[in-house]
Amino acid sequence: METLRERKKRRTKDALLRAAVELFTTKGYEETTVDEIADAVEVSQRTFFRYFPGKQEAAFALQEIAEAHFVEAVRERPPHETPLEALRQAVLEGWDTMHESVAAVVPLDLYLRMYQVIESTPMLLAVHLRRSIDAEDELARVLAAREGVDAEEDPRPRLAVAVFGAVIRVTERRWSAGDDFSISAMRELTAAYLDQVGPALMGNWRPAT
Repeated sequence: METLRERKKRRTKDALLRAAVELFTTKGYEETTVDEIADAVEVSQRTFFRYFPGKQEAAFALQEIAEAHFVEAVRERPPHETPLEALRQAVLEGWDTMHESVAAVVPLDLYLRMYQVIESTPMLLAVHLRRSIDAEDELARVLAAREGVDAEEDPRPRLAVAVFGAVIRVTERRWSAGDDFSISAMRELTAAYLDQVGPALMGNWRPAT
């Protein structure tokens, strides 16, 4: 059971994260200072650094929650599903429960707008791509364990995750550049793009003559 002290610390961290995301999405990441985030919660800069090493960690905190939720969802998929099917179903069926975890910290519209900030801020986008490599490595190990193969010897888990990760990145970029920033739009776009993986990789793209 969570103690009173632990509850207070969690509330402070959540408040700092919420304030950071609100400032990042209104002022811009580079224009926001740690002092402004701390002031918004009426705590000291020192308190901010107790919870986050820096602005960058605050900017990606929500993504870390989502990533951890997704990895666990893949791990729990039924064993009869193929690797790509497990990845697809985990991301599509996990939207609601994942967003419940995020919504406990910030409103969902802020979470979705933070995607746009990351995509439009070169510094954050570079970090996002680097973090994606680490996330895909962990996911490959989860798939390998699930399928009973060695991720270091068998290339299939990393290939499957690489294809899946590429589709998700394309989806995020297309979604963030569009006009509909709703969860349903993200879900529909994700499903549509994942359904095209087979035909896109194996089919003939040339128009019929």
